Amino acid sequence: MRDQEEQSLKEAKRVEKRAAEEAERLAKEQVRKKAYLAREQAIEEARKERGTKRSEKRAAEEIEELAKDQARKEAYFAREQAIAEAQEARKLKAKKQPPE
Repeated sequence: MRDQEEQSLKEAKRVEKRAAEEAERLAKEQVRKKAYLAREQAIEEARKERGTKRSEKRAAEEIEELAKDQARKEAYFAREQAIAEAQEARKLKAKKQPPE
């Protein structure tokens, strides 16, 4: 009878130890899972931030490019207008001078 009690006691301790190990394993797994999810969230946030910065930079570059294009067009039209005015002035000057 004593042998059976000892064996039951050993079996109970073994079951208790196994349950404690399982609880510890589950706790470690939960910690690992939380750490993994935190890393994934940090990566996702960093990706979103880079995307936002990239979009902002692209928008700023587009605005700058539009301003440069506008300035280029204005300079071109100003040159064309100056050329046209110079030609008109030469025509008027040629008309005013009597033929020799």
